[in-house]
This record gives sequence, C-alpha cells and structure tokens, in this order.
Amino acid sequence: MPDTEDLAIFVRVVELGSLSAAGRDMRLSAAVVSNRIARLEKSVGTRLLNRTTRHVSLTEDGSRYYEHCVVILNELEQAESSLDAITAEPRGPIKVTVPTVFGRLHIAPHIPKFVERHPQMQVRLHMTDMLVDLIQERIDLAIRIAELTDSTAIVRKLANNRRLIVASPDYLKRRGTPQVPEDLLDHNCLLLRFPGSKQYRWTLRGPDGPMTLRVSGSMDSNNGEALRDWCLAGHGLALKSLWEIVDDLNEGRLVPVLTDYPPPSHGIYALYPHSQHAPPRVRVFIDFLAEVFGSKPSWEKKLKIKLP
Repeated sequence: MPDTEDLAIFVRVVELGSLSAAGRDMRLSAAVVSNRIARLEKSVGTRLLNRTTRHVSLTEDGSRYYEHCVVILNELEQAESSLDAITAEPRGPIKVTVPTVFGRLHIAPHIPKFVERHPQMQVRLHMTDMLVDLIQERIDLAIRIAELTDSTAIVRKLANNRRLIVASPDYLKRRGTPQVPEDLLDHNCLLLRFPGSKQYRWTLRGPDGPMTLRVSGSMDSNNGEALRDWCLAGHGLALKSLWEIVDDLNEGRLVPVLTDYPPPSHGIYALYPHSQHAPPRVRVFIDFLAEVFGSKPSWEKKLKIKLP
C-alpha cells in the first residue's frame, strides 16, 4: 500500500507542475521528491507522470490516480481534524501567508509563543506582498490588509488599520506642505506597485465625501519598507499604515499631512477558503492573533502624537 506522504508529494507535484517547486513547498530536495514519486509508481505498478527537465504532466493513469489521491488526503485531513476536536489539542502544520512588513513586525515575533503554547503544531509563515491564491497554494490562513471583496473566503476581522499620508520634515521644508488633496498632484508620491495594487490612486475623505486622485512620482517599489526608507530620506510623500510608522511619528522622523482629509481605514483580516472546513489548528491560530492584537492593537497604544 502506498505511503500517504508519497501521495501528498505526488499531489503537490501535480498542482505546482514540477518536482523542484513541490520540493521547495514541502521542504524537500528535488532528488527526494523524484525518489518518492518513483517509489509510488513502483508501488502502484504504472507510470503516473511524464517528466521533462523543467515540467511534468500527468499520464492517463496518473490523471485518474490524482483524483483519488485528492479525495483520500482530504478525508485524512478531516479525520485528523475530528481527532483534534476530541483531544482538544490541535496539531500538525499550518501554512499562513501575510504581507511582508506586517508579518515581520507584528506576526513573526509572536510565533514562538504560539508554538510554545501548542507544541504539536508547526507554523509555516509565508511572507509576500503578492495576493496568493489560497486554494492553488494550499494556504490554510491568510492575513490581509485591504478592503476585502473575496466572497469565497471566511473572514474574521482582527484589528483596524489606520492609514496616513506622511513625509519627512526635510521634504516638507523643501517642497512645502500640501494643504488640500489636489496639492498632491504637484508632489513626488512614493507608490507601492505590484500586480493588483491600486496605490497609484489615493482616496481621501473630505467634508464632501471621498475623492480619488491619480498621483505619481519618480520612485515606486513592490516593497513597503523601501517606500518608508525613501520617505525617511526625504524623497517624497508616502501613504502608510500606522502599524508601520508609529515609531517614526513619535520621534518626529515622519510628519502626517492632510490630516483633515484622511485615507479610508482598512481592516486587518484573517481569512481561509470557504470551501474548506477550518480545522482546529486554524481556529486556534486565529484566536491567538485576536488575543495578540486585542481590542486596541499595540501600535495604537504606542502612538504619542494626537491625530484627528
């Protein structure tokens, strides 16, 4: 009878389209993945994959076998979840995706405490500013900071996300302080750009309702920390979340502008695929994050300056 881990490796190879990609995802070398696939094929007595140097594809037998493997692995996961519910002790790995800077500052530092509290669990933290397909990448849980429109996910709000337009005192001394939203069109705006990003359009709230401006600048990046560094160095204005710049505000390294026209606040959410029954390890991790952030997250508590 085939080893269930071999089945899981086979399924992941099919989903990601290569041995090396599956190996990286499962923390195995490509050689180990290849050997486990070969062992599985020997066990079932037929070739499951057609291999080239860069790609694999299913054989006819492999296609049928893959469908059964997915069902088997899903049933095993549900069985383990039922056992977790009985024992009240969650276990196993949880794969979490989170925005890079937020993950480094406000998620990663708390992971050791979580694992200490739940020693039978393993956390696989995937930090990226790209929007990851939860189903395709087999993500158990995603932390998103955005205005959510995905109706295929189950969502729990963890905290508010206050946002500000900021600049360094040096930049404002050289270029002047914008007084009304339209002034942004004459400033160098530092933009976060990646597929799906909308930060080249800044929306502000005013007495007559929201207004959206198509801002521009000489520098952009797909990394939020690069924007903060440029902003601190006096190269332009940036639209930043309070959780990232609270220390810079407190120390006067950055100054908020257009405070009478604040950007709309987004939430910080935990979400998981709607098609999946959330196992106890997912629920307990979400509960842990809710406990960490509390009713008032740490960055709100640290803020010393007064904002409208």
